[in-house]
Amino acid sequence: MIIYSIGIGPGSSEFLTPQASKALEDADIIVGYSTYIELIQEIIPGKETIATGMKKEQDRVNKAFEMAHKNYNVAVISSGDSGVYGMSALLWETKIKNESDIEIEVIPGISAMFVAAARFGAPLGHDFCSVSLSDLLTPWEDIEKRIIAAAQGDFVTAVYNPASKGRFWQLMRFRDLFLSYRSPETPVGIAKNAGRADEKLVATKLKDIETSLVDMSSVIIVGNSQTKSFKEKLVTPRGYFAEENNAGDKIGRRIMNQSFKKILPHIAPEKNSLEHTWLALHCIHTTADFSLNNVLEINGDIVTKLHNALHSENPPAIITDVSMVTKGFRKTLTEKLGITVKCYLDDERIKDIAEENQITRTQAGIRLAVKEYPDAIFVFGNAPTALIELVKHVRAAKANPIGVIAAPVGFVNVRESKWQLKYGCPGVPQVIISGNKGGSSVAATIINAILSWDEAGELHPGEGI
Repeated sequence: MIIYSIGIGPGSSEFLTPQASKALEDADIIVGYSTYIELIQEIIPGKETIATGMKKEQDRVNKAFEMAHKNYNVAVISSGDSGVYGMSALLWETKIKNESDIEIEVIPGISAMFVAAARFGAPLGHDFCSVSLSDLLTPWEDIEKRIIAAAQGDFVTAVYNPASKGRFWQLMRFRDLFLSYRSPETPVGIAKNAGRADEKLVATKLKDIETSLVDMSSVIIVGNSQTKSFKEKLVTPRGYFAEENNAGDKIGRRIMNQSFKKILPHIAPEKNSLEHTWLALHCIHTTADFSLNNVLEINGDIVTKLHNALHSENPPAIITDVSMVTKGFRKTLTEKLGITVKCYLDDERIKDIAEENQITRTQAGIRLAVKEYPDAIFVFGNAPTALIELVKHVRAAKANPIGVIAAPVGFVNVRESKWQLKYGCPGVPQVIISGNKGGSSVAATIINAILSWDEAGELHPGEGI
């Protein structure tokens, strides 16, 4: 004799597979949850049925084995697919535990998440997972770990058993955990009684998930960072059009774009401006230091202002404190735009100015720079003394920089130099890497990000890579 573990789909006969129909026909006895028995009553006329209520899964399995040992073919039914939160695992566990010689055949069915996905378009177009919020058999601590892993991994996530009369808080905890890693605007589809006559679909957003929207017959599909909404539909792209759109990019640009996509879910873009996110992506890509997202400070509309100026017919000069910063600029682009990039450290006049005034060579360089380029963009990636020197000239009305990138690095006067700029020159457009962090590569990459600001909407690094 045999026990069929059958997935009957969401309930409507149109979702019952031919294999499942044949197994039901071959079975002498149908065992299942009473609601599921009712759903298929019209297609099993005359069949003996054994129905039980909720939380009686073990009883149903034991009865199935009892009947099979009496030489009956038994069908144990589950909604959806019997292997997805269904009866298959319990049947096999019982067979193994009792060393039963009864044969088990698992008949696959259409899971509720696949019906829901079809109704909403194509939300499962890329990697996805499912999680049940029922903690009857699984400790909530374990469920929470799985929720966090799904959110961190940027999986499209199907949520089963989102709520019941006694389970009213778990869905809201799920939402809060996901909001720690996903945008509040993440598309969400809620399917209640998917595939049944009283089906109800709601397209919403992660921030708007509420327990009142669901019940035990609901499945929720939460999109990933790439999922799009379109007229109450959800689509998670595989990336075909992205490859097509970027097909002409050089390999460096493609790698950078892939890097941005990996970084983005970890820097909470929904909490910051696009300008902040765009600069942070560049800085983290360059350094692999995610903390730069938290120490990046932007004053006003400096990104747009400098971008427009650098792409104008008469772009401002870029003055750096050390020559290493100039090495990080996208040379092909700065040359194309006709931008003067200058570091004064190698100027033959510097040594005499420094010795005469008992100052550093970088300070001397700034003194020369403000005389020749008082309205330049000043970029600091190393020397706090140079930044302090510029602040003195700005406050004395001897310099009027169009913008300042302040990313000197180290431990002596580094934070103080940035405070002087921030609090002493609040009217000067500025980008600051606060604290002790910064560096030549960070300073240069901020300029590169500004140069490619017009690409930010598509998260597509600018030319010159």
